[in-house]
Amino acid sequence: MEKRTFPSLVWYLVASVFALAVLGVGIYLLAQPAHDNWSMLAAGCICLVLVGVAWPITRAISAQHAGTREEMFQPICERLDQLAILLNLMSEQQLLSDRAKSVAYRENDREALRRAMHEEMGRLDWEAALALADDMERLFGYKSEADRMRKEINDKRQDLVRKQVNEVVQSIDKHTRSEQWNNAVREAEKLIRTFPDNEQVRNLPHEIDNRRLAHKKQLLQNWHDAVARHDVDGSIEILKQLDPYLTPAEAEGMQETVRGVFKEKLNNLGAQFANCYKAEKWTEALHLGEQITAEFPNSRMAQEVRERMEILRKRAGEPAGVGA
Repeated sequence: MEKRTFPSLVWYLVASVFALAVLGVGIYLLAQPAHDNWSMLAAGCICLVLVGVAWPITRAISAQHAGTREEMFQPICERLDQLAILLNLMSEQQLLSDRAKSVAYRENDREALRRAMHEEMGRLDWEAALALADDMERLFGYKSEADRMRKEINDKRQDLVRKQVNEVVQSIDKHTRSEQWNNAVREAEKLIRTFPDNEQVRNLPHEIDNRRLAHKKQLLQNWHDAVARHDVDGSIEILKQLDPYLTPAEAEGMQETVRGVFKEKLNNLGAQFANCYKAEKWTEALHLGEQITAEFPNSRMAQEVRERMEILRKRAGEPAGVGA
């Protein structure tokens, strides 16, 4: 009994629908943003080619009932061999294309990493830039370039730190020269909070204190020198500068010397006043009297000078009561 089969046209339609479905899936997958695999699309194309080739083969088989089985299948084998060669060629081309795209994307990704690192350096985000350099070595294997980028990042970071530190150090020098020690310390503390790991910055408060102590030591030396040469005015001026630096114990230890200096100052003014008064240099005597009463108001000499001030003003030609 002869075996019953489906008509050739039905098989052809089923194969065509299948090929079109595979092609449609391939087009849909390729349209996705994160999908770049052409394999499904290539399979759909191959199925369509096979269907197109199978139809005339089927028709030929149907028409050649008289031929032998070998003669009937010989063209099919040849056509299938050709399709196998074509399929292999397409597969090799697809693989080559994927490799080429991989190389191209690799270079693009590396360039994107370079740009990203420079952007992070521009924003002074050094940790993010170093992390990108690590990614360049880990993902792409470019160790030498990653090392070069890390060096560039660290060099720029250190240059910026040095610049900022130098600017603050210059400001601190300005404060120390003008004896604004508290301002200098505040600048140093602010810089320490910004760069806590910088050794130069950590040493700034100690350096400021050393400068302050050195300045105090110099003032003390100048004070002793002025006292030794009986430079009364110079001694008093230095004492005014030295006063903020003295501890209570130091000030108490200098009291006797200070009293001697001011006593000598008062005696000098009294002698100058007496000489001018005797020489009838009324204007000079008046100025000296005003200085004595202003600087030593509680002294006996100031009381004696006040008794003569009215006479001095009259003789100096000044209106009575001025400066009283």
